Amino acid sequence: METLRLLTPEVSIAIVAFAIITLDAMWNDPRRSARVLPWLALAGGVFTLAMIFYVWTFAAEPRYGFLAATDASRQVPMLAVDPLALFFKLLAVLTVIFVALSGGEYIEKFTPFRGEFYGLTLLAGLSLMLLAGSTNLIMIYLSLEFLSITSYILTGYLRQDMRSTEAAMKYFLYGALASGVMLYGFSLLYGATGSVDLATIATSLGTANVGLVVAAVILVLAGFGFKIALVPFHQWSPDAYEGAPTPITAFLSVGPKAAGLAVLIRVMVVALPAYSLNWTPILSFIAILTMTLGNLVALWQSNMKRMLAYSSIAQAGYMLVGLAAWSATPPSATDFLGGVPSILLFMFAYLFTNLGVFAVAIILENQLGTANIADYAGLIRRSPYLSVALLIFFLSLIGIPPTAGFIGKLFVFGAAINQGLYVLALFGVFNSVVSVVYYFGVVRLAFFSQAEDESPIRIGWASNVVVTLTLVMTLLIALYGQPFIQLASNSAQILAANF
Repeated sequence: METLRLLTPEVSIAIVAFAIITLDAMWNDPRRSARVLPWLALAGGVFTLAMIFYVWTFAAEPRYGFLAATDASRQVPMLAVDPLALFFKLLAVLTVIFVALSGGEYIEKFTPFRGEFYGLTLLAGLSLMLLAGSTNLIMIYLSLEFLSITSYILTGYLRQDMRSTEAAMKYFLYGALASGVMLYGFSLLYGATGSVDLATIATSLGTANVGLVVAAVILVLAGFGFKIALVPFHQWSPDAYEGAPTPITAFLSVGPKAAGLAVLIRVMVVALPAYSLNWTPILSFIAILTMTLGNLVALWQSNMKRMLAYSSIAQAGYMLVGLAAWSATPPSATDFLGGVPSILLFMFAYLFTNLGVFAVAIILENQLGTANIADYAGLIRRSPYLSVALLIFFLSLIGIPPTAGFIGKLFVFGAAINQGLYVLALFGVFNSVVSVVYYFGVVRLAFFSQAEDESPIRIGWASNVVVTLTLVMTLLIALYGQPFIQLASNSAQILAANF
């Protein structure tokens, strides 16, 4: 009974997802599905959100939602229910809700298959939630594959569109390779320590071969780096972002990134703290490469979705700065709260900012039928509200006050400086300056260029809700940041108890 109570959010979202898929198959009526299923998906997302807060009220201490027997005398935990997991579950469900809301009109316009979109999106959210709480290499792998399969299907959802099909195929091929590499890294960790449990691995590292463990870390990073879109594991990202339905592109830019980051934090901080001196330079180097390549290549993009793909790659580099900052010194009760809380705060700000940008992009693609940046010319005359919202979202992605992105980058770069990683912080600031060029290139077109067609842009109520909520949160996190800073700190504190 206790296990069921701890897993109430996962059970809730799974039931709603399968109910949507079943009802859609039974009705076989696209119009009826279009009327009912979006509301059911929204209700399921909101209910799951409520269940997360319910579990949060009694999960201040680490709990385990599921135990798997490994031998006759010992059980190994598979899923943790702690503030870190609940924080990323919150991000996962918010992502699903915003994607479902903003994607309704798009899916109705471009495909007759609507029910599966909502069901698969909720199942993708379930995979994110499972991945966030995984404390076992087997559970991590199964959850990651669950997320991968749903992501491949959703990327190729527009089956009549060759670009969507091509994007899904490329995503699948890259994903299969990255998954195999990561699994080999897991096998090396198991061979070195004799366990698949993260906490047990940490206690067994003293007798393990150092070279074997370092090789395992690099291979595991390849698998997680693929999901987070870190360089050099980012190749799938631009093609998948461009070819996928735009609501799914929004999901890919936030959901897998958050889940990959959650499990990366858990693996590195819980299982491999003794090797922080080994993986600090690796993470720092990857962070610098990711930030720099993402921003420089974004300068040359003419398609909004590809530009946001490279922007998303650069943002992943900023997130990695926080993890590198944590690992710069051995963990202790006094200096632990630095790198990890900064990542959580940055991720929370990034969620609302990036989903807000994509909500605007979805609205404009519905109206214009294209995602070319050139078609944003004269947007201020067609929709002043969307133009101002886009400006604020871009300011947040750059890291200019008073926006959530400024608070996120302030804490991430501050954590790096506090740990003496001055070069890493300098590269972060430099890349933020570079990003001004391509973000404000879109702003210049929207505000100062003449549009061929100046007819007003129509905004549906659901898309309007998403833009408004994300815009409010982007400003609120900066203007009244203390509750969100406290939330990030509390969500990371539980990791200190593992040492």
